[in-house]
Amino acid sequence: MDTILHLQNVHKTFGSAGRTLTVLHDISLSVPAGSTMAIVGPSGSGKTTLLGLCAGLDRSSSGTVELNGQRLDHLSEDQRAEVRNRNVGFIFQNFQLIPTLTALENVMVPQELRGEKGAKEKARGLLEKVGLADRGHHYPSQLSGGEQQRVSLARAFSNNPRILFADEPTGSLDAETSEKIVQLLFDLNREAGTTLILVTHDGELAAKTGRIVRIRGGSIVADEPTGSSHL
Repeated sequence: MDTILHLQNVHKTFGSAGRTLTVLHDISLSVPAGSTMAIVGPSGSGKTTLLGLCAGLDRSSSGTVELNGQRLDHLSEDQRAEVRNRNVGFIFQNFQLIPTLTALENVMVPQELRGEKGAKEKARGLLEKVGLADRGHHYPSQLSGGEQQRVSLARAFSNNPRILFADEPTGSLDAETSEKIVQLLFDLNREAGTTLILVTHDGELAAKTGRIVRIRGGSIVADEPTGSSHL
C-alpha cells in the first residue's frame, strides 16, 4: 500500500517570552493511503499542532514532512497552499464556513479555487449525499450546527482530496447529531477511498478508525491498530 503521509524526526518549537517552547518532539510516523487514524491525547499535548504540520498549514522546525510524495518543509507558504488545494480536505470543530456565502457556494469554493468546471452540479450532488439537497440556498446563520457540519463535510470532499484532516469534528455537537455526522464522515470517506486522520477527545470516535496514535507532552507514547471494521 502506498504511503500518503510520512513524518521523520519532526520537531516543532515556538519562541515565547524569550524562551523556546517545544510543542512536538521527535515525531515519526507513516500513514498508508486509504487508511483511517485518530490522534488522541490530553489538551495541550500537541495534537492540533501535529495535524497542522501534517496538512501543510504550518512548517516543522526540524525533520521532514512528506505529503503524497512531496516534501513540505522546504516549500513556501504559496507552494504549501497549492499542495493543500490539490490533496487535502478539512473539517473543523467550528465549521469554518464563509458566512456571506450560501451552503451551495461554500461547497463550491475548493473546486472554484482549482478552476474546475461543473462545480455547481458537483456541489449539489454532495449536498444531496449529506441530506441537505433543499438547503443549498441557505446561509450558515440559517442552519443548525449539525447542518453546518454537514455542509463542511460536503465541502471537504468537493475537491476529491487524497487525505482528509478532521479536528474535533463533533466537538461542538450534541450526541445524537454527532453520531449522524460520524456515520456520514465514514461513509463518504469509504466511498471516496480517502485517507482520514482525525484529532479527537472522543474515545468512541477514535475506536472507529483503524489506528490510534496517542500523544502526550509533544511525543508519541502509543501507536496501535484498533481492529475496527469501519475501514
